[in-house]
Amino acid sequence: MANNVRPETMERITTPALAQAFIDEQIAEVRAQVGNKKVLLALSGGVDSSVVAALLIKAIGKQLVCVHVNHGLMRKDESENVIKLFQDELDANLIYVDATDRFLDLLAGVSDPEQKRKIIGKEFIEVFADEARKLEGVEFLAQGTIYPDILESIKQAEGKKAVKSHHNVGGLPEDLQFALVEPLKLLFKDEVRVVGEALGLPHAMVYRQPFPGPGLGVRCLGAITRDRLHALREADAILREEFANNGLAEQVWQYFIVVPDIKSVGVKDESRYEGWPAIIRAVNTTDAMSATIEEIPYAVLHKITARITAEVEGINRVLYDLTPKPVGTIEWE
Repeated sequence: MANNVRPETMERITTPALAQAFIDEQIAEVRAQVGNKKVLLALSGGVDSSVVAALLIKAIGKQLVCVHVNHGLMRKDESENVIKLFQDELDANLIYVDATDRFLDLLAGVSDPEQKRKIIGKEFIEVFADEARKLEGVEFLAQGTIYPDILESIKQAEGKKAVKSHHNVGGLPEDLQFALVEPLKLLFKDEVRVVGEALGLPHAMVYRQPFPGPGLGVRCLGAITRDRLHALREADAILREEFANNGLAEQVWQYFIVVPDIKSVGVKDESRYEGWPAIIRAVNTTDAMSATIEEIPYAVLHKITARITAEVEGINRVLYDLTPKPVGTIEWE
C-alpha cells in the first residue's frame, strides 16, 4: 500500500477478521517506516484521527505524540472524553492545549462565515506548530487521511474542481518538515469504522457523527459571543441526549443545533424575556451531496423544546429546519 491508488484487488474491510489483518499489516509498515523516531498527530477526537491514534499506539506506543487542541468550539465534554480515553485508558503520550481564549479573542466581532473558518484554521495550525517546536526527535506527522480525501486530491491534480485537498493539517510553517504517516489512506469511511471497533475504540466514538473542523464556530451564526456559544453548547448537548434516549442517535446521519444572532420576545417568570432561537437540524444522506430531513416524532420534539427552553439560559424558542439539500446545505455556514 505504498502508493495513493487503491488496488482493484483490495478486499473491502467488512469483518473483524479482515480488520485485524489490516491492523497487523499497518503495524508492521509503520514500524518499518518510522523506526525509533517520534510521530506527531493532531488528535481532534473525530473518527479518523482517533482510529489513527489507536492504531499507532499499538504500533509504536509512546513514540506517538498526540496533540489535542481545544479551540473553545468543541461540543460539551468532547475534550474531556478525548483525555479520558486516550490519556487515562490507552496511556497515550497526549499533550492537551486549552486555547479557548486565544481563538475566541481572535473571533470577537467576526460575522462572515468564511473569515471565521480561515481564522480558526490558521490559528489551529499556529497552535499545533507552537507545540511541535517544543518537541525533540519528531520526524513524522500522522494524519487521518482516508481514500475519499485522496480522490479529491486526484481530481484537483487533473484540473477538476475539488472539494478539498487531502492534508488534514495543511500549511505548516517551513521550519516544520515532516514525512507523512497515513495508515488509513486507502480506506473508505465505513472501513475505518470497522477497523476502529477492531481496535477496541468505543462504539460512540467510532460512529461519531460528522463534525466540522471549525466546530461550533459555524453553528453559532454571526459574530460569536461567549454567552451565545455557551447556550449553543448546552442546547446541543440536550438534543444529543434526547436523540440517544429515543433511539434516534444511530438512525439519523447528522443532527445538531444552530443558534443565530437574533432575538425574539418571550415570556419567563411572567415577565418579558428576549432570547435566541435554537434551530434543530437533522438530516440523512449517503454521500453528503444531497440530504433528506428526518421525521422526528412530535413527542420527542416537544420534550427537546421543553428542556432547552427551561434549562438553557438565553434561549426562548426552538425551531425545526425542514429544508432538504438541495436547496439548503447541511451546515448553515
